[in-house]
Amino acid sequence: MPRDTFADLPDEALLVLYANGDPDAARLLAHRLVPRLVGYAARMLSDRSEAEDIAQEAMLRLWKLAPEWRQGEAKVSTWVYRVAGNLCTDRLRARRRRSVSALDDVAEPESGAQPAVAGLIEADRMAALDAALAALPERQREAVVLRHIEGLSNPEIAEILQIGVEAVESLTARGKRALATALSGQRAALGYEEAD
Repeated sequence: MPRDTFADLPDEALLVLYANGDPDAARLLAHRLVPRLVGYAARMLSDRSEAEDIAQEAMLRLWKLAPEWRQGEAKVSTWVYRVAGNLCTDRLRARRRRSVSALDDVAEPESGAQPAVAGLIEADRMAALDAALAALPERQREAVVLRHIEGLSNPEIAEILQIGVEAVESLTARGKRALATALSGQRAALGYEEAD
């Protein structure tokens, strides 16, 4: 199959092509899924390095499963998000057990062309959001990240979390309220001007 026609193929078809030995299909599928998985895991774990490990492990599991993939039973993206979510949960539980922080856990500053003040304000905003997300109960955090950061629909999230759509709506609503409460007193400190 000509490579430029791969872009129009759904994830499931790319996975089947990979299982049949097509490395181009695997590259395109990884290009589609890995950035989203890293973003999701980074929000869940507040650690980009661990998030990259999670995405890599989730993709490895997908590649191993590829020959037995049964089309129509689940979407590839739903399955891989579920795997990534479970891996994040395992990491969070392990963190709680060891609860010792190390210097290696501190994120390295990223270089950028943004003006220094704007960069500091944005970093403060992201740190405040990450801290508020980290304070949410795990299921609320998963639902909020999948809905409002990853942009998935409620039915997709329901399938990933293996709950009903109404439960997703409840989790995201409670999560948003908790985030608003946690961040409400920080508007001025985070560089947002108060409305007159």
